[in-house]
Amino acid sequence: MKFLFINGVNLGMTGRREKGVYGTQTLNEINSEIASRFKGDECEFYQSDIEGEICAKLHSADCDGIILNAGAFTHYSYAIRDAIASIDIPVVEVHMSNVHAREEFRHTSVISAVCKGVVAGFGKNSYILAAESFKL
Repeated sequence: MKFLFINGVNLGMTGRREKGVYGTQTLNEINSEIASRFKGDECEFYQSDIEGEICAKLHSADCDGIILNAGAFTHYSYAIRDAIASIDIPVVEVHMSNVHAREEFRHTSVISAVCKGVVAGFGKNSYILAAESFKL
């Protein structure tokens, strides 16, 4: 399979910010672990803090499945929601933390309704579980 892992706003700071929530590994280290876990598959990794760039990446995606951690964009980006709705590639929404155990504003996702599913609360393993869901 061919996977596209997209990480949104502030996720480039993973390993340096809120270590109690997101862990101590950098996003590059997490991506390396994911790639080694899915050696027989093609994994592309993309991160941007810019909403429009994420929309453009979704529009141009050429893969079997997208694993998307939109970060804070999850809670208010109708642009990303509409970009997901405009493509035929299934998208799984991912969060490393359990967003429902955090601040109230994190309990609402505007992208969930157009995603194949949601995986949250398993740290870096949320990405792995999301990718595995395409193989079921």
